[in-house]
Amino acid sequence: MKHLRAFFDAAPLDQIKPMHIREFLDRHRAKPTTANRCKRLFSTLWNYARGWGYTDLENPCIGIMGHSLKKSEVYVTDEVFDAVRAVASDPLRDALEFAYLTGQRPGDALRARMDDIVDGALAIDQGKTGKRLRIAITGQLADLIARIQVRNAAHKTVHAQILMARDGKPMTKQILKDHFAAAKEAATAARPGLAGAIKEFWFYDLRAKAADDTSTALGDQAASDLLGHDSVKTTRKHYLRRGKIVTPTK
Repeated sequence: MKHLRAFFDAAPLDQIKPMHIREFLDRHRAKPTTANRCKRLFSTLWNYARGWGYTDLENPCIGIMGHSLKKSEVYVTDEVFDAVRAVASDPLRDALEFAYLTGQRPGDALRARMDDIVDGALAIDQGKTGKRLRIAITGQLADLIARIQVRNAAHKTVHAQILMARDGKPMTKQILKDHFAAAKEAATAARPGLAGAIKEFWFYDLRAKAADDTSTALGDQAASDLLGHDSVKTTRKHYLRRGKIVTPTK
């Protein structure tokens, strides 16, 4: 929003044209993902403005293409994952394992609550799609939840959020970001041979790792179900990064 206000705040609605949307995108070419998100936000705001009677003009974003984004091909190997986890703080270690075992987006992982666990399954309403999942609390996920409950009990502050900070309060996006950056720096110092791979590791990549590992063990459909996709094609296109295992000719 701050980028949109800096560019459009003084502009009368009836003078904003498609060329200005293109100009905004070009001005923020160095950060294409941010620019594209700004364009989507502007489009949403404009549609609300039309509905509220502020303008009858067509949405100026129509027909204006955003920046092309390179598809991420990063697969976080077990070696890289373990290197970062080994030096992570307790809250970050919980977050890393929870995001990987559930395959959920960072925002959905942070919103998960203990009281969402009913009849042995964690109910998650995905923020991006609204899709509801129930993830069985079994295996390593059950062990993780039990460990977190023990840590929660050690703090006077009581809350229902599963992932918490060191002080027992709910973990925020900023806390997660800070702890993750510190762990990557420490892991790079401890394992210089993995420096390049650690640098390319972003927290969001754990969703793709979960998909890839689940696909290898249980098949593409199981991976798609874990991520909450309606079509397995979406999982294959965006999250399966290692490629299919095939056998040689002979």
